[in-house]
Amino acid sequence: MLKFDNVTKIYEGGKKAVDKMNLEVEKGEFIVFIGPSGCGKTTTMKMINRLIEPSEGTIYINGEDIMKKDPVKLRRSIGYVIQQIGLFPHMTIRDNIALVPKLLKWPESERRARAEELLKLVHLPPEYLDRYPHELSGGQQQRIGVLRALAADPPLILMDEPFGALDPITRDSLQEEFKNLQQSLGKTIVFVTHDMDEAIQLADRIVIMRDGKLVQVGTPDEILRNPANDFVEEFIGKERLVQARPNIQTVEQIMNPAPVTISVDKSLSQAIELMKQRRVDTLLVVDDQQILQGYVDVEMIDQKRKKSYQVGEVMETEMYTVKKDTLLRHTVRRILKRGMKYVPVVDNDHRLAGIVTRANLVDVVYDSIWGEENPEMTGQQEG
Repeated sequence: MLKFDNVTKIYEGGKKAVDKMNLEVEKGEFIVFIGPSGCGKTTTMKMINRLIEPSEGTIYINGEDIMKKDPVKLRRSIGYVIQQIGLFPHMTIRDNIALVPKLLKWPESERRARAEELLKLVHLPPEYLDRYPHELSGGQQQRIGVLRALAADPPLILMDEPFGALDPITRDSLQEEFKNLQQSLGKTIVFVTHDMDEAIQLADRIVIMRDGKLVQVGTPDEILRNPANDFVEEFIGKERLVQARPNIQTVEQIMNPAPVTISVDKSLSQAIELMKQRRVDTLLVVDDQQILQGYVDVEMIDQKRKKSYQVGEVMETEMYTVKKDTLLRHTVRRILKRGMKYVPVVDNDHRLAGIVTRANLVDVVYDSIWGEENPEMTGQQEG
């Protein structure tokens, strides 16, 4: 799909921003470039669509030398998403999404249909198409930026720190959503970030750079378990946890399959009674199909006071969830690093399947930090 053959970029003064880059990217692969500031990762990405042109070497897309293509046509054939989003404020969301198809002279009916089709992929209602960017939240605007990059159905998409300006909760949600979207559509992604957690979450392979050179290329697990040198080990951060027990990989293997739930039509007094019975301070709210609707906690109920209120009137609908096959290391990071008490686990239809709590992670964290060094202590704990 994409190939770098001895690609070098030299700026004025002789500084090599990229030095003899050799890399092949397969179709449908999610590649994340990461490294310290000035390492050459953004320069590398911008050479792909000729926003920056290589000084030496050749970049191929589907076997074709990009320098032999018209740069405007090349850019219109590659999706591009940046941190600043770049939506046009005077254009509706529909027109923003359909911008590249319009430049490619698609018929208006096809452009409209494409915008409607894409909006469904990010679970936004069709009325959003007639709104303007200032009427959307930051996370919603970034979703539209991603859809615009997908609009002309390009096989390759470049993303330059697209989620960097978002708050942590929105960022986590968008990462998960975009990874699922990429896998379902089979797009090839080249993604630049300075955040190792983001790279681990999204990448099929991570490309670590330093001073314009490739230091290590591998899957997240390969890099976490076998860093190439001291620089990589230091850059990853020794505090990141990789479960020592290879038989535990996914959330489903450690989740509690029977979280405490309540339906939207129950009263707050019933919710409090259930909390007392089950000794919990939070209830997950589900419908009659077990589809997760949100959550309610004791603080929300305390603010309302009136026992006649129903759960559906006070519940919070925005919450972070994971799927059953989510890699455990991602959930460990979010629960421990971000201070979350728990993460609900859902299936592909958003039905509640279980919950992962801080208590569920105790054995995994224990083995990660001390398990191999103190096997006799592990035995005592398990016994």
